[in-house]
Amino acid sequence: MKELVLNAFDESADVKRRFVTEYADRIVLVAQLLIRAIQEGHKVLLFGNGGSSTDASHIAAEFVGRYHRDRAPYPAIALATDMAAVTCIGNDYGYDEIFSRQVRAHGRKGDVAIAISTSGNSPNVLKAVAAAREGGLITIGWTGGKGGKLAGLVDHAFIVPSTVTARIQESHITLGHVLCELIDAALIGKPS
Repeated sequence: MKELVLNAFDESADVKRRFVTEYADRIVLVAQLLIRAIQEGHKVLLFGNGGSSTDASHIAAEFVGRYHRDRAPYPAIALATDMAAVTCIGNDYGYDEIFSRQVRAHGRKGDVAIAISTSGNSPNVLKAVAAAREGGLITIGWTGGKGGKLAGLVDHAFIVPSTVTARIQESHITLGHVLCELIDAALIGKPS
């Protein structure tokens, strides 16, 4: 069993190292886009299914609550957390519309949409990205494997170099945390 533990941690660390080597510059660029959006009064909409939904909720909570230090809240909404909206839209319009309808309701030009899909092929995520692009939102995709359809639809794609869902999600949450650190450093200063 210990060997399984060590292999899982080694694999996770290796995937993250390969990911950051490929995307460090893009992470900085996207952090700067998010900083500018927040400074200009725009919001961040995050969405995904299953574990990606909870990753979206986790990062939205870091924005609205706090990451490490007390500060003003940053406007962010995880679109799967309002069960009345999700079930209403799913029932009346279909599951493929649960995020796109909310993007059209809440998103404004200059806002940022972060679409999370480990496969990059979730139909409801893809429809939401299309709605975000139509509305003038900046689109960011977090995915894995070869990126799926999502990678080609967003302004800024992050593709984790793995096909293992757990490793992809581990990299996604690290990406979210690093973005929080960069945003906080820019908006409230580096910790003393």
